[in-house]
Amino acid sequence: MTTHHPEPGQRHPAPGKHDPHPGRPRHHLPSGSAARGAYAVDVDPERAGWDRSSLRVLELEPGGVHTLDTGGSEWVILPLAGACTVRTAGATFELLGRESVFSGVSDFAYVPRDAHAQIASGAGGRFALAGAKCERRLPARYGPAPEVPVELRGSGVCSRQVNNFAAADTFECDRLIAVEVLTPGGNWSSYPPHKHDEHVPGQECELEEIYYFEVADGGLGYHRVSPSRDGGTDVLAEVRGGDVVLIPDGWHGPSIAPPGRTLYYLNVMAGPGEERAWLIRDHPDHRWIRDTWRDEPIDARLPLYTAHPSPGPEVTP
Repeated sequence: MTTHHPEPGQRHPAPGKHDPHPGRPRHHLPSGSAARGAYAVDVDPERAGWDRSSLRVLELEPGGVHTLDTGGSEWVILPLAGACTVRTAGATFELLGRESVFSGVSDFAYVPRDAHAQIASGAGGRFALAGAKCERRLPARYGPAPEVPVELRGSGVCSRQVNNFAAADTFECDRLIAVEVLTPGGNWSSYPPHKHDEHVPGQECELEEIYYFEVADGGLGYHRVSPSRDGGTDVLAEVRGGDVVLIPDGWHGPSIAPPGRTLYYLNVMAGPGEERAWLIRDHPDHRWIRDTWRDEPIDARLPLYTAHPSPGPEVTP
C-alpha cells in the first residue's frame, strides 16, 4: 500500500474536517507530513515557499549509508541520536554523537556548498541536516562538542537552555544560523514573543526560521505564532516529536513544555542580509517580562547537561 505524504505548506485537513481556508499555506507540519525519500523531514526553500532555509532529518538503520550533493547550500550535520561518519571535500569526520537530544551536547560537521557528502552509521541513528542557500564556499570543518557554548536564558518559569552550536557569533557559516533549545517541563520558552521578519538596521534582521520538535518520553507541547502584518502567519499548534513549524514571518512564542516532560526544538535560520546576525524585536505587549527576570533565579533544573570533553575527531585529509 502506498502512503501519500502531502507537500509541506499544503497539509490536508484531518478526515471529516472542513478546511476553512482551502489552499492557504499550512505552517504546522505534523510528524510524517514533511517526509520525502530517505528523509523523515525534508523542508527546502522550494517546498517552504521561501528563499534560503532548509531542514532534513535522516534516519539510518545499522550499517546505513546515505549520500548527498549539497548544491548551492551549506549544511551542518548534527546527530540527534547515534553516531556517524561524515566524508566530504576530501576529509573524514567521526561524529561521536549522543544517545538523544536530552542526554548531552553533540559534536557536528560543516559541509560546504558544491560538495558531495556521505553519511554512514554503524549502529544507526537519526541525524539533522540544517542547511541554507549561500554564496561563499567555506572549508569543511568539525565542531567539537566541548566547544559548543551552553547558554541559560530567562529565569523562573521562563528558564531554558540554548546549545549555540552554530549561532551567528560561535561558528562560522556563510548564511546558516542554528541552535538547540531545551525547555524544562512546565516552562515557557521563545518568550516574550519576538520577530525577525524585516530589516531594521541595528534592531532587527530578516530571517526565515524552522522549528523541529521532540518531547522527552513522548507527550505534547504547544507553539504559537501570531501575525505581525495583515494576512501574516498565524499558528497555534499542538506539537509532538517529529513535528515542524515554519516561520516566514510573525511574532513567535511561546513554546510551552508539558509538565513533567522536557521540550526540545532545533532552530534553523537564514536570511538575505549582508550581515549574518540574529537581531530580534520583542512584541511590545510582552517585552515587560524581561524586566522580571532579574528578580527570579534560573530554574534549578538547568542546565540539563553541559558539554563534556571528548576525544578529538579523526580527520583524514
